[in-house]
Amino acid sequence: MHFQHPEYFIGLLVIPGLLFGYFRLVSWKKKLAARIGDPALVAQLVKSFSAGNYLLKFILVLTAVFFLVAGLANLQARGNAENISRNGVDVMFVLDVSKSMLAQDVKPSRLDKAKQLLYRLVDRLQNDRIGLILFAGRAYMQMPLTTDHGAAKLYISEAGPEAVPTQGTVFSEALSMANSSFNRNEHKYKAVVLISDGEDHDPEGLKTARQLAENGVMVNTVGIGSPEGSVIIDPETKETKKDGQG
Repeated sequence: MHFQHPEYFIGLLVIPGLLFGYFRLVSWKKKLAARIGDPALVAQLVKSFSAGNYLLKFILVLTAVFFLVAGLANLQARGNAENISRNGVDVMFVLDVSKSMLAQDVKPSRLDKAKQLLYRLVDRLQNDRIGLILFAGRAYMQMPLTTDHGAAKLYISEAGPEAVPTQGTVFSEALSMANSSFNRNEHKYKAVVLISDGEDHDPEGLKTARQLAENGVMVNTVGIGSPEGSVIIDPETKETKKDGQG
């Protein structure tokens, strides 16, 4: 057994101060009673006062101080160190959150459909580390690789166009960020799941994907949307977005 923070025991120095204050107070009360002089009058004035209860309360205060300090010091049992090896896959989700993902040719929307897919993947990757990158005109690391799947679902649920102020679709930057998130010294399976509606504004995307494959990272792409496409309503202006041809 040992204390994690023995330095907190300096807090016990407050106990002598409390004892000194208690006995000074008791002495002062006795002197005050002696000044009054009439024992019968003093007894009448303090008949509701119990010296025993007063002492008991003080002892409880001292006990509380002691256990508070002991709790801060944190008594721990010594144990044998155990190395735990983890087998699994590192999976980085790369999600397109450009405004075109708000199109509703896939119900309820392309983005919501992508989130539903990611939720199912998170549930199936029980012993694996997962991370999340959001991208549009820029890429942002939303959540590094972690085994906290509850946090992953929370970040996925909050994903939207407002998370990336620059619009567009830059696959290469997002894939490069995913590649740098993996530990190259760990020899395990690594994968990227890229979900987008396929509007490619980045000619370097395919080149970057090939580089990841050469580094042993499996790149999986998932297209969201219909062949016919759909109009896109800007959530801020409520207007229909148009391309260069109107």
